[in-house]
Amino acid sequence: MTNQDSSPALDGGTDGRALPRPGWFKRLVAQEDLNFLLTNRVPRIALTKLMGRFSRIESPLLTKLTIAVWRWFIPLDLSEAQHTRFRSLKDCFTRELKPGSRVFDGRPDIFASPSDAIIGATGIVEQGQVYQAKGFPYATDELFGPTQDASVFEGGRFITLRLTSAMYHRFHAPADGTVEHVTYLSGDTWNVNPVALKRVERLFCRNERAVVRITLASGHAIALVPVAAILVASIRLHFLDVLLHLGRKGANEMPCNAPYVKGQEMGWFEHGSTIIVFVPPGFELAEGIASGVQIRAGQALLKLS
Repeated sequence: MTNQDSSPALDGGTDGRALPRPGWFKRLVAQEDLNFLLTNRVPRIALTKLMGRFSRIESPLLTKLTIAVWRWFIPLDLSEAQHTRFRSLKDCFTRELKPGSRVFDGRPDIFASPSDAIIGATGIVEQGQVYQAKGFPYATDELFGPTQDASVFEGGRFITLRLTSAMYHRFHAPADGTVEHVTYLSGDTWNVNPVALKRVERLFCRNERAVVRITLASGHAIALVPVAAILVASIRLHFLDVLLHLGRKGANEMPCNAPYVKGQEMGWFEHGSTIIVFVPPGFELAEGIASGVQIRAGQALLKLS
């Protein structure tokens, strides 16, 4: 497995695969101060709303030109996409994959990764505290919001899954279970890359996010917390007839009763972002799961011990 951030970029190759990017460009974007300045010291919410509108413009020619520019900066690989002709940039962000591109681990004791991702911080929830990066703790109560009880995860595990803008943006049920409640919390749109996570305290608690509470078929209560970021215009959950976006201010409570089977698609981001997974005591990390590892949706993430 390789780290997505170090993957070669595309220069518009016709087969949709990555081609090498000039070394000077890699060195330039690796400068942390410049990276933070360009992705955070900007009008984040205004740019995010503008990106949302732009991404919905249905113009095949404009979309093709935009993707060509995007691919020069980002390691975008469309070789697995079911379709490669897009009506809008949103269609590219939320693209479906060819059948069989993601296979979910079928073992009943395995909790699969809900998405493609780079694994960020992992650890045990201790005294209601978890970490976004070394030395940067935040409280689960603040992340979940004032209406949600996070105490069930005390002593359990959390795993941060970061989706880059080039990745497959749809996420799936990690195990059989039923979605019982969603709390949507409006907020900021800080970048969620490693540079920002080392500089902005309690970043995940500041950003727009949804707390998706699920009861697994095994009886365990888990939570998936999709966190939006700069240029992420919205979060879509199939089981709710509503688009979660910056226009929905405050804490929005949405009780539901949506059964899912492992691997079934649950929704998507319209750009790259993060999903934080919370499980109660009784789960261990699956083999090979560690910070910095790149995984695919369906791979074993946790194992019921």
